[in-house]
Amino acid sequence: MRVRRGIELTVQETPVTNTTAGQTKPVHVDVLIIGAGISGIGAASHLKARRPGTSFTVLEARDTLGGTWSLFRYPGIRSDSDMPTYGFGFKPWTHRKSIADGHVILDYLQQTVAENGLAEHIRYGYRVVGAEFSSVRGRWTVTAQHARTGKKARFTARFLFLGTGMYDHDQGFTPVFDGVEDFGGQVVHPQQWPEGLDYTGKRVVVIGSGATAVTLIPSMARTAGHVTMLQRSPSYIFSAPAEDPITNALNALLGHRRAQPIVRRKNIAVTRAMYKVCRRAPRLMRKLLIADVRRRLPKNFDVDTHFTPRYDPWDERLCVVPDGDMFKAISAGRASVVTDRIDRFTKTGIRLESGQELAADIVVTATGLNMLPFGKIRLSVDDRPVDPSDTMAYKAMMLSGMPNLVFALGYTNLSWTLKVDLVCEHFCRLLDHMDLHGYSTVEPVLDDRHQERVPYLDLKSNYVQRGIARFPCAGSRGPWTVEQAYEKDVERLREGPVEDSGLQFTSAGAELSASRPEGAR
Repeated sequence: MRVRRGIELTVQETPVTNTTAGQTKPVHVDVLIIGAGISGIGAASHLKARRPGTSFTVLEARDTLGGTWSLFRYPGIRSDSDMPTYGFGFKPWTHRKSIADGHVILDYLQQTVAENGLAEHIRYGYRVVGAEFSSVRGRWTVTAQHARTGKKARFTARFLFLGTGMYDHDQGFTPVFDGVEDFGGQVVHPQQWPEGLDYTGKRVVVIGSGATAVTLIPSMARTAGHVTMLQRSPSYIFSAPAEDPITNALNALLGHRRAQPIVRRKNIAVTRAMYKVCRRAPRLMRKLLIADVRRRLPKNFDVDTHFTPRYDPWDERLCVVPDGDMFKAISAGRASVVTDRIDRFTKTGIRLESGQELAADIVVTATGLNMLPFGKIRLSVDDRPVDPSDTMAYKAMMLSGMPNLVFALGYTNLSWTLKVDLVCEHFCRLLDHMDLHGYSTVEPVLDDRHQERVPYLDLKSNYVQRGIARFPCAGSRGPWTVEQAYEKDVERLREGPVEDSGLQFTSAGAELSASRPEGAR
């Protein structure tokens, strides 16, 4: 028999209540989900389907759902993973495009919320600022501030699920540029894209060579006077078809529901194979990737300078361009590439260290994002503040020394959502296991003091190097490793046992703090 333990949800402002015989009863939730982006929506959908008796609430800081796909509004925003695997495993992707525009992805997420009856569970405008776990009470107390009123509300729950992503949604990264105050044009960061920005016929310089830059350039080049990509060094850019003919043929033949497992297996296999070859035979893949770029550009284009990176493939993420749209914009003369360093901004543009000056009406600083663990939430256990960087990730979904907490961070070398689905499946299995055995709390305990601590991500990208020290560490073996390998996570999250030596369970009424090893984290 399943043991159910609803935990009180207390709200100071506009609480949701049930009234019986004139008395107001508090609402009870088992899981409090933070974030209504793809991770939070995934968690809510899995709980609704797999554990229909589990109560949950989703807190979203903004006034709309969608995370990345409603936050970023810059021209051309799109996926850089194939949508049959970026979409949820429980909801087939039905659009013909495998590399899809942002508004289509947002529509898909809105459909997911509607089809699964999640809207009534989402509370918008609540930014979580603090979360404290009490071992005595066996619950989390969460403090959130309402964006419109500024009032604070308190929530309590048995489990906390962090679906906050890994970036700072408030501010992107912009380096300090000398003379930027002298520039007579407009400087824009993609994360704060102004509504209605008119770049028709204007000279645009996009600073950067990553995924955002290669997305912006072909889109803006359609109407701008000219777009220049200004980069310090090149990135690997890989062209993929926007529409996958094999996927579309299978969907037409079998229908989306029956075709989905086949398409997903195919896409996962192809992506994983390419990644493995890049890591095992970097020289070969370097030649193949650059050769593909060379054949897409005019004969005398300086590919060695502008599209030949100094690092090996997948030391940083590959930039995907659908149907080679960026190369088409360059070949048509609507866009160009300059590889140089910035000396300073001037009144009319940007002067480079080589002495060249790029005239500009608009400068777009596609210079990256700021990595941020768990949405700036102050975490604590029994009045003891916990810095995420002091913890170690257990199965890349829980934190050492943090009871009843689960987080979802997706893959960097594969579709984000593949990992989210696996984490949510395992989370539901964990809750089933705890109910079956009468456990009230679970905590990952690092009992191997000689476990080597390594960075959570091993990418050499600048944004990772700037921010990864603030994230939890990974371990070097056992359940403490962070696997950027879907097949390994399937083995341990979907097929592996729930209980192992790294987890400590406590039954109702037992004080977790009494049995936690001193200093274990």
